[in-house]
Amino acid sequence: MDAATVAGAGARLAAGAWLLWRVPVPRPAGGGRGPVAVVVPARDEAAALPELLPGLLAARRPGDEVVVVDDGSADGTADVAAGAGATVVAAPPPPDGWTGKAWACHTGVAATTAPVLVFLDADTRIASGGLDRVVAEHAAAGGLVSVQPYHLVPTAVERLSAVCNVVAMMGTDAFTPLGRRLAPIGAFGPVLVSTRADYATAGGHAAVAGAVLDDVALARRYRAAGLPVTCLGGRGTVSFRMYPGGLPALVEGWSKNLSGGAASTRPVTLVLVVAWVSLLVQAPWWLLTEPVPLGLAAYAAVAAELWWMLRRIGSFGPATAVAFPAPLAAFLAVFARSAVLRTVRRRVRWKGRDVPVRGRGT
Repeated sequence: MDAATVAGAGARLAAGAWLLWRVPVPRPAGGGRGPVAVVVPARDEAAALPELLPGLLAARRPGDEVVVVDDGSADGTADVAAGAGATVVAAPPPPDGWTGKAWACHTGVAATTAPVLVFLDADTRIASGGLDRVVAEHAAAGGLVSVQPYHLVPTAVERLSAVCNVVAMMGTDAFTPLGRRLAPIGAFGPVLVSTRADYATAGGHAAVAGAVLDDVALARRYRAAGLPVTCLGGRGTVSFRMYPGGLPALVEGWSKNLSGGAASTRPVTLVLVVAWVSLLVQAPWWLLTEPVPLGLAAYAAVAAELWWMLRRIGSFGPATAVAFPAPLAAFLAVFARSAVLRTVRRRVRWKGRDVPVRGRGT
């Protein structure tokens, strides 16, 4: 390993550190807040809602609305939500040109009146005081506030999402040392907060009705309307377990997101992400081909940086970072599948529905 190779590896480590330098989380809320409308789009989420609704409903304040929008579920989602004490709204079948989630969110907004909207995915889990914290962050920042939940990964299969998670966060440009001076290119759909007025100004979900990546498209609409977009990490505030269904759900979920997210990423950022991923690909090769001290040092440096990243975004544990070739292989395979679905089939599948891909990055 010559000096140029070492310098190149260092530069790629620095690229990764730049893209995920800081992951700010919602700060403790002070004082009271006004009423909010919490909209939870749910399709076949009977197993997930008991993790979300008790804490969410316990955090209600006078004037709050908690609406679960049943998006054509076949598993008792509506009964579970009603039994927990939430208001249940049945969404009609989505009109032509709408994705199911966008239509469910639109339906939920129409069924509420509070001035602040909070959209939560059904698989999220809110920590004590978490709702107040995300609403307080919005009161301070305005526009659209988005939180990427802390990813709970209790099984080995779920930990295969490690590199997917890191790359998804890197690609937003929300976590560089520039902070708010660089506007994020997207948002995180599991937790979104906006005033009803700003939501209407940006066009709401009606403006992104057919977008596969509705969170990215919605953030774009807010920026176009001159409204700020803020992205935060969820550690200590909101978490989720994305793929308890195992490998098939993981492959389907990330296939929906990865290549479209790459198409939406700024070119310079995409180059930095690719450079960092290439280092992950190369490090195991060096471990096998370089003298032991050099190969081991390179591999250890990559694993250490990955662990520094992962510990802030999920419960992956250091062993996941040490064994990073496994989640790296999962990322590369799922990204390739995602690209084929988007460029050849021109559709992706999610929650039992085929969703057409209508444009670049959607």
